Amino acid sequence: MTRFVRATAAIALLWSALASPLHAGVQDYEFQLVQSEAKKGNGTVVSVRLVDKRNGKAVPDAVISAKRIDMAPDGMAEMAGKIEQVPSTEPGFYRFKTNLSMEGRWQLSLAAKVQGEVGTVESRLVLKVVP
Repeated sequence: MTRFVRATAAIALLWSALASPLHAGVQDYEFQLVQSEAKKGNGTVVSVRLVDKRNGKAVPDAVISAKRIDMAPDGMAEMAGKIEQVPSTEPGFYRFKTNLSMEGRWQLSLAAKVQGEVGTVESRLVLKVVP
């Protein structure tokens, strides 16, 4: 192989590596609470944002595959509330309607699939419930 052919092949390989986008991994995403406190009561809506940690942008169209809310941070994991996903008007924001029956710390556990990524984004967020 001549030097010219090797150099051309090396340039083509480098060009294709630079032209293809780098894919994130599920570790590059996280859920964040929109508000760290919520009012005690039935029908409370908790909002979270799914963020790409590399650029801080909200990630729309994730598929929530699991959700749970309980009082695990206060040592009462068996104290779980019903939780239901409700529509959101903002891309990358996800809303959940729940019954926060007691004051204290509640843990919102979420798992989601991000389009184009392999694996599941999992988060455990602590929400303070006040009167």
